Amino acid sequence: MPRMRNLHPAPSSDPETLSVRRSELTCPGHSPAMMAKAAASEADEVILDLEDACAPNQKEAARGAVITALGTLDFGKKIKAFRPNGLDSPHFHRDLIDVVEGAGDRLDVIVLPKIRAAEEVRFVDRLLTQVERAKGWPVGRIRIEVLIESARGLLAAAEIASASPRMASLIFGIADFAGDIGARDFSGDSSVRFHHAKAQILIAARAAGIDAIDHVTVQYKDDAQCRRDAEGALAMGYDGKWAIHPAQVRIINQVFTPSAEQVTHAHAVVEAYERATSAGRGAIGLGDEMVDAASLRVERRILALAERAKVAVAPEPKPI
Repeated sequence: MPRMRNLHPAPSSDPETLSVRRSELTCPGHSPAMMAKAAASEADEVILDLEDACAPNQKEAARGAVITALGTLDFGKKIKAFRPNGLDSPHFHRDLIDVVEGAGDRLDVIVLPKIRAAEEVRFVDRLLTQVERAKGWPVGRIRIEVLIESARGLLAAAEIASASPRMASLIFGIADFAGDIGARDFSGDSSVRFHHAKAQILIAARAAGIDAIDHVTVQYKDDAQCRRDAEGALAMGYDGKWAIHPAQVRIINQVFTPSAEQVTHAHAVVEAYERATSAGRGAIGLGDEMVDAASLRVERRILALAERAKVAVAPEPKPI
């Protein structure tokens, strides 16, 4: 009997609209040199950081530097994001208003740290809507990604994930989360030590139809650890991973990019299914697999990822 594929559906399967987030590279918003390096990197998304990466006496000047970077740097096809300080900080309001008013037409995403409840996301949504309307921009174009970094945030992850149509992803902020729950060590295999948290974030994201992004590997010079973390996240079902150094991006992209064999298989599945539906059939058997509309979304996402990463089909495709 053919086995049914058990793969989660992606938030979007259209190659024209899919936002690929294999790697999200964060860099200090006060450093023009580091922001330029990030813009030139191979990351899928660049996050200009006004929060943890900036000392208190740098934060005000960093806002202007981020606005300048968004307006002058060539990011190519990368997703352009910035992270303001937390909503409870004295810096948040000016972070959001200044940067969005100054560069919102060139900004794709706001990454919100330390979110604990869905109402906090809705509050930011309303602020963004007010700025967009005042500027005459399309309402809702600027998306929101949320860092889950506390026990309260984790318990509310499902509500947070669906709090706004702007929501694009949940991100596991392991360092702050570890501190919040009293964990003494967050190195090593996070898929074991923090499996519950990672699973909850993944499930919440999937239920809301948005991406799930894994935590950063703080040992930024340890390529092997970065690869192990990325492979563990991929095995769980995560869409991508945070990076704090451009050298990590190459490893992360390699792990989250489909192989030539997977791309060949995806092409064959999509073509076979389209032939079947044209003939009036739904689910079809291919080899030892049962393919239906749900698995088709997965294969189309593989093709979209492959197109972004310029992955060719295998030289000698095997029949399925």
